[in-house]
Amino acid sequence: MFRFLALIGALALAGCEDQASGGGAGSRDQIRVVGSSTVFPFTTLAAEQFVDRNPDVKAPVIESTGTGAGLRLFCAGIGAGHPDIADASRRITATEYARCKANGAGALLEIQVGLDGIAFAQAKGGRRLALSPLTLYRALAARPGGRHNQAQTWHDVDPSLPALPIQVYGPPATSGTRDTFAHLILARGCERAIPAMSAKRDSDPDGYAAICTAVREDGAYVDAGENDNLIVQKLRANPDAVGIFGYSYLEQNSDTVDGLPLDGIAPTYETIAEGRYPGSRPLFIYVKKAHLGAIPGLRPFLATFAGLWGPEGPMVRKGLIAAPADVRARAAEIIRRETPLDPTGLR
Repeated sequence: MFRFLALIGALALAGCEDQASGGGAGSRDQIRVVGSSTVFPFTTLAAEQFVDRNPDVKAPVIESTGTGAGLRLFCAGIGAGHPDIADASRRITATEYARCKANGAGALLEIQVGLDGIAFAQAKGGRRLALSPLTLYRALAARPGGRHNQAQTWHDVDPSLPALPIQVYGPPATSGTRDTFAHLILARGCERAIPAMSAKRDSDPDGYAAICTAVREDGAYVDAGENDNLIVQKLRANPDAVGIFGYSYLEQNSDTVDGLPLDGIAPTYETIAEGRYPGSRPLFIYVKKAHLGAIPGLRPFLATFAGLWGPEGPMVRKGLIAAPADVRARAAEIIRRETPLDPTGLR
């Protein structure tokens, strides 16, 4: 029976010399993946299916490190000592790509594997909160409007909400979910509160970040680590608190937690797939082209992955939102042609 390996630390390499940098064969006989905790269950499912279909191969090693930490490991270089794939719950940034390129890993396949939504949830039995990006910005930004955040209750930021303490459990700064929360939700709320800030996004990114996307650190937002299951446990212990995690965890725990609407739109498969839910986001994997011919099984592993992400596929049953047909076709073509990412549009 397949036994998934989640290892932290050095990878024991098999084979002879490291030929990944030259595109040769050999060097390591086991696929290594790092990155997003949100994408982790889908990559794990692909690994299970891959091993079931190829019983002679070694199980891929998949580490749930968070997107940011995973991309740092991934971009450190090419060769057997470095991961082959990075799971990402947001797109790679221009800075991260530049680091990859500087370390010889500039030829990357960017593959969108599906969609997800950043879900806000409370345990069943809690007093329900109707939230919006503006409410969340006023509650959780470190300096909303340029002033130190002193809000203590949800009523302080929105008189229509109950006077419950602002207590939000979410992912750490290394997480793609945290990055997406800041840039998709807080930034949207900031620009609603201060329309002039939209012009500063590119002209003054540091000033924009200080006012729009920096998260308060006084206890209202609690870093719960990369384990989304821990957030669910904390919500059970504190039903009036709010948790932030990917939609798949909301679906998997629907017996104990309820998703909260944003702008009156509930996080559901349909609202995320249609792009109506404000917290919708794409999910990616990044693959080093230099490793495709060097790491045994890497090409068929990607083919296995692509066969599982359709609307009727097992990844959807595990909580993935299937990408539109044209996006899936483009991703499959990238795998087939091994087309490297054009970094021009990265930010």
